[in-house]
Amino acid sequence: MSPEEIRAVLEQIGASRVVQPDHAARGVHVDALVAPEHLRAAATALRERWFLIDHVTAVDAAPQMLLVYHFSHPEGGCRAALKLLTDRNDPRAPTISDIYPGANWHERETHDFYGVVFEGHPDLSPLILPEDAGDLRPLRKEEGSLKSLAELIPEFGPPPGAQDGEKPAKPRPKAEKAGEEGA
Repeated sequence: MSPEEIRAVLEQIGASRVVQPDHAARGVHVDALVAPEHLRAAATALRERWFLIDHVTAVDAAPQMLLVYHFSHPEGGCRAALKLLTDRNDPRAPTISDIYPGANWHERETHDFYGVVFEGHPDLSPLILPEDAGDLRPLRKEEGSLKSLAELIPEFGPPPGAQDGEKPAKPRPKAEKAGEEGA
């Protein structure tokens, strides 16, 4: 499958902001933002095209948490990422563990570390943390240390000015080459 074909398929099922980033920089050929109601259709579309799931994780940012699903195709090496925005205070997403059984423990791990509830998941019992960990979510950040989604991943953050008080994305300084004058 070519990145162009995957992009067309994801756009057809309702994914928004589908981009083809620089693979060398991002590690994926197709990056798509999907709404929760389109996640299962997008995962099914990739499964029907023989994509394998690599992992599921989250990015704790402001104003929302970002769930990231990475997939790869065994022939041709095409890699795709589905991204889903969810409420930081009540992070939820539909499970894809029935579509991709390998997503089961990835969703459980993301539940352990970020508190994301994967609706319809058959067993969100702790995978890594002890049973008595309670509300411990070790990868969640304190409110003051959160970066904005627009700063971390500009094309998937809310549109500029969408949230009051949101910091605009700052350009990252380019690293100087070793051995240059003044370095």
